[in-house]
Amino acid sequence: MRPSAMSSDPSPVLLTTERLHLAMLAPDAAGRVLAYHQVNEEHLGLVSPARPPTFFTLMYWRTRLAQDREDFQHDVGLRLFLLPKDQPLTAAPVIGTVSFTNIRRGPLQACELGYGMDFRYQGKGLMTEALRVACGYAFSAMGLHRIQANHLPENLRSAAVLRKLGFTVEGYARDYLLLNGHWRDHILTALVAPREPPDPVGL
Repeated sequence: MRPSAMSSDPSPVLLTTERLHLAMLAPDAAGRVLAYHQVNEEHLGLVSPARPPTFFTLMYWRTRLAQDREDFQHDVGLRLFLLPKDQPLTAAPVIGTVSFTNIRRGPLQACELGYGMDFRYQGKGLMTEALRVACGYAFSAMGLHRIQANHLPENLRSAAVLRKLGFTVEGYARDYLLLNGHWRDHILTALVAPREPPDPVGL
């Protein structure tokens, strides 16, 4: 469950669960990322903001993966791709994503959580497994205190995943996000870092 550096690159993050690797991917993995989005175009498009015209191209994903590295180095975001653990990292297909974006430091120490799963792998508990270790990494290695995650009211699957992980519903936002040309309401949830046990010296 512990994070480690991928040997092929000094900067990425690699997290391991029972069935998955969660990894930052280099630009040369653009084909695998593109394939994931192509097969899930309809599935993910229903809950995604408008995409640029070049979204379904290798050039877009090469550029985007390079930008992901810069975002991580500048402490503004972290995007991880879910890969089956039983296949080599360099060839395993992308089956999902977890991202921490809009990182704010200072007294807030918060971020936004986003995630998606290949429709062919849903219902196996894989996203819960991935998010548990990813959120743990965000709290420990990244030093964040608060992770915010929002979902459509009718997205009961996502609501169940967040509930299992301990996210608490904090509100209901009307016309929160523009999806498929329509402003959609969202349920607002958040998870805060576990409190450290009291220092026995101070007792």
